[in-house]
Amino acid sequence: MRRLQDFRRRGGTFGFVAEEPRVPPGVLTPVVRRGRRRGRARLAAFVLVAVAAAAVAVVVSRMHSSARATPEAPSRHSAAAPVATAPKTVRPERLLWTRSSLVSAPLSLSARAAIVADAGTGQVLWAQRPHRRLPVASTTKIMTALLALRALPRDALVTVPPAATRVPLVREGLRPHERVRAWKLFYGLLLFSGNDDAAALALATAGSHGAFVARMNAEARALGLRDSHFSTPSGVIDQDNYSSAWDLAALTRVALRDARFRTIVRKRIAHIPWSAPTFEKVYVNKNPLIGTYRGADGVKTGWTTLAGHCLVASATRGGRTVIAVVLHDANAPADARRLLNLGFRTPT
Repeated sequence: MRRLQDFRRRGGTFGFVAEEPRVPPGVLTPVVRRGRRRGRARLAAFVLVAVAAAAVAVVVSRMHSSARATPEAPSRHSAAAPVATAPKTVRPERLLWTRSSLVSAPLSLSARAAIVADAGTGQVLWAQRPHRRLPVASTTKIMTALLALRALPRDALVTVPPAATRVPLVREGLRPHERVRAWKLFYGLLLFSGNDDAAALALATAGSHGAFVARMNAEARALGLRDSHFSTPSGVIDQDNYSSAWDLAALTRVALRDARFRTIVRKRIAHIPWSAPTFEKVYVNKNPLIGTYRGADGVKTGWTTLAGHCLVASATRGGRTVIAVVLHDANAPADARRLLNLGFRTPT
C-alpha cells in the first residue's frame, strides 16, 4: 500500500485513473511562476509596441496636417520662405477701360461702330457699339505689322515668294524671288497697303500663311481681344476676318509702343530706294488725316465691299495721344476728326 501511494506521489499509473488529488474547496490550482513571468513580459512588450505605434501615428498625422495647411492657409506672421507652387496664369493686359457714363455721350456718326480712347491711360472717352463684330478690311494689317516687326530685324533680307505676288486686289508689284529689305516692305504694308507686302512679310515671319494666321489669333487671345478673329494677313478676304472698334483701338495702343511702327504710320510721303529696274518707289500715305488734321500721326485705312470704309486714326497734342476708330463709315475721315476733337476736349 505504501508502494502504491509512493508511486502515485511520483505521478505513476498502472493504466487506470488515478485518484483525484484532494484540494480544499475554493482554492484554485496554482500557476507555475515561470509561466506568469512570460505572460507579464509579453503583456509589457505588447503595451510598449502599442504606445510606440500610437506615438508614430500622432507624429505622422501632425506632419500631414501641417503639410496640408501650409500652402492653403499660411500664417500671416510666419517668416518662413513661401512654398513653391505652380506658376499662375497671367491675365491679358487691361488695354482699355471705360465708365458707362461716358459711353452714352451724345454724338451722331454714320459709322456702324466707333470709339475714341486715350492712348496713354487706355480710358475710353466715347463709344458707339464698341464690341460689334465687323469685317475690318486692311486695318487687319496693324496686327500683321505688329507680329512681323517683332520677328524681323530692320535690314533682314526677305525673298519674295511667288505666291505673294498672286494675292488679289491691291498689290504694289513685288517680283517673284526678288530680295527686299524688311523695312521697305513695312512702308509698302502700312502706307500703300499692299496685299503682296502682307503676304511676303507673313511668310518670312512664320514660314506659311496658316502658321502666320495662327500667330495672329494667338496674339489676339494674349491681348484679350475677344471680338477678333483673323483669316488673312492682309484683310482682303472678309470671311472669318473680323474685329471690333474696341479691339482695334486696343491693338493700336499696343502697336504705337513700337518706335518703328510709329515712324512709318505718321509719314505722309516716303521715297524708298529700290533695286533696278525700279530704282525708287514713292509711297503716299492713304490716311486722309495725315497732313490735314493737326497732330495726326497714324494709323491705318481699310476698305472692302463688305467692310465699307474703315479708319483707325491717331493724333498727338501736348504730349497726349488719342486713338479713334470708325468702322463701315461712309463719312470716315470727318467722323474720325469729330472723335479726335471730342477726345482732346475730354479730360481723363
